Amino acid sequence: MTPKRIQLIDAARGLCVILMVCHHFLYDLVEYLGAPSWFFYNPVFNFLHYVFAGLFILLSGISSRFSRSNIRRGIKVLAAAVAVTIATALVDSIVIFGILHFLGFCMVFYGLTSKFWDRFTGWGAPIAYVILTAATAVILKALNPVKIKWLWIIGLWDNSFFSADYFPLLPWIFVFLFGTWLGRLIKDGKFPEWFYNAEPPLLPKVGRQAFIVYLLHQPVMFGLIMLVKLVFNIK
Repeated sequence: MTPKRIQLIDAARGLCVILMVCHHFLYDLVEYLGAPSWFFYNPVFNFLHYVFAGLFILLSGISSRFSRSNIRRGIKVLAAAVAVTIATALVDSIVIFGILHFLGFCMVFYGLTSKFWDRFTGWGAPIAYVILTAATAVILKALNPVKIKWLWIIGLWDNSFFSADYFPLLPWIFVFLFGTWLGRLIKDGKFPEWFYNAEPPLLPKVGRQAFIVYLLHQPVMFGLIMLVKLVFNIK
């Protein structure tokens, strides 16, 4: 029997959230305070962004194994995602299908189809998920941009499409499903004892508030930056 909360999972989520806040802060400095573009747009940060976003999606898949209702949780996240789209449209940096939209969809999707995915208990499942993640990423990169509109939800976009934060279903849904497979092992107590008993400092508290932090950090940072621009008369 595993503990109700696994501190190490919360800590990993907390680390992802902190790095996300730092990443968005650099974006705000570049876009709204005129900082050098390399603060945000550089190969290192581009790579790390997807590494930690992928870890966050994996952790969400793991957590789906412990949720009382993935459908209810997903609807809550989707509602927040719609609010994010409306808010970002007002500042000309619209998010059409960002991380919240993606995760909300995956939670509802998994809640409706979990019995099907639960059939794949062997090691072939994670191997397939890794192969499918890599293969679809390569295929989408080769195909994009396309002339067909309105396929951005699955990862195909045309030159008119823009979203300040973008996580399409492909290839990321396979990372989420990998997390649900991994979560089954964790829930069944298959991991070493130290994994369940570890108590990292501070990070678990941040991880448990990840949803609230995600919703509030950009409005707070944007407000502070606008205040700085006003006080110091920065154009």
